[in-house]
Amino acid sequence: MLTVSREIKLSEGTTIGGGKSLFLIAGPCVLESEEHALFLARQIKQICRQFNLPFIFKASFDKANRSSLKSYRGPGIEKGLAILKTVKEEVNLPVLSDIHEPWQAEPAAEVLDVLQIPAFLCRQTDLLLAAARTFKPINLKKGQFMAPEDMALVIEKVTSQGNEQIMLTERGTSFGYHDLIVDPRSIAIMKQWGYPVIIDASHSVQKPGGAGIRSSGRPEFIPVIAKAAIAAGADGLFLEVHEEPSRALSDKDNSLKLDQLKEVLKSVLAIWSSTREINHEEK
Repeated sequence: MLTVSREIKLSEGTTIGGGKSLFLIAGPCVLESEEHALFLARQIKQICRQFNLPFIFKASFDKANRSSLKSYRGPGIEKGLAILKTVKEEVNLPVLSDIHEPWQAEPAAEVLDVLQIPAFLCRQTDLLLAAARTFKPINLKKGQFMAPEDMALVIEKVTSQGNEQIMLTERGTSFGYHDLIVDPRSIAIMKQWGYPVIIDASHSVQKPGGAGIRSSGRPEFIPVIAKAAIAAGADGLFLEVHEEPSRALSDKDNSLKLDQLKEVLKSVLAIWSSTREINHEEK
């Protein structure tokens, strides 16, 4: 039987979790320009409207964990937050981005609806406590090096500050050799704590360091991972989306092409509906 997660209310009139609807977190890996962010936000929102699907726009203002020193990191916190604020106001969407250092939590919370803790940093105590003290919803990405059960200790750090606005994201486990493996059991294990669980179907097909100075990936498997995880009980779907992935400034090999998004959403929503109907009948 699937565990129903608690509801999390965001600004811009968006509510996620609670088992009422699947939700989508999507956008480019990193902010490339204000024009580009507005374009993708509007295009994805239009597609989500067709399915009445709650949508949070995501993009990083700084990717501090790129493989190479020469890789594009983004516009930085000041310019990046300004772009995300414009997206939030002009497209009327909740927005999400990563923070990497404790001092970033407070200024980021002034703009962002959701603070995201990168997988590599999910055990960084000072970062987690600073994010928690903003009392904004926090998306905790499970480290590639962690068992899902170990996320209980990550949750404890956030809730110690009185913040229960938590989401958990599965993004695969690394065993080295330039690959990630997704175990659907992770979804069920993390759902036991009652928080919305998300599948990051884009980063799950990444091949870390697979292209030498950058990561590569197998984007053709994004729909496979997404459908399997939704069937396993995931509450939300996280996708990196770009209109022309080959030109993306970050994660071009594990981004979903914009013109494929509608079909992927149609498939996962059919699975989400059917699994919830089965769960209701079992009750």
